[in-house]
Amino acid sequence: MDPATQGHTQDGRLDGLVHHSDAGGQYVSIRYCDRLSQAGAVASIGTVGDSYDNAQAESLIGLYKLECVRHEGPWRGVDDLELGTLNWVHWFNQHRLHSALGHMPPVEFEDANYRQINPRPQPQPGELARH
Repeated sequence: MDPATQGHTQDGRLDGLVHHSDAGGQYVSIRYCDRLSQAGAVASIGTVGDSYDNAQAESLIGLYKLECVRHEGPWRGVDDLELGTLNWVHWFNQHRLHSALGHMPPVEFEDANYRQINPRPQPQPGELARH
């Protein structure tokens, strides 16, 4: 952690910095936590499996790198990578078939769920439908 403080502050302090980490042993050791405290940083760590665990994010980033960055590259520049990323996110949310959703795209599954929990009232026989 000392390299993080060098060149960024005069006194080597990191007051107000929130240090996010995974549940690796080095990040929960007493010595490391003491050093964070001495530097004025605040440790932020979740427990494994809760919403603060970054395993899901790491898995998504891995997919992104495999399916977009490496597969569609090499990229001419940051602008091209940004456009490629936008296309990948659109495909990921709108078109990919998700096995946990019955091989439906996420947007179709979400639409079906909302139709199920908020059904439109059906007209009575002989009544005009309201659209």
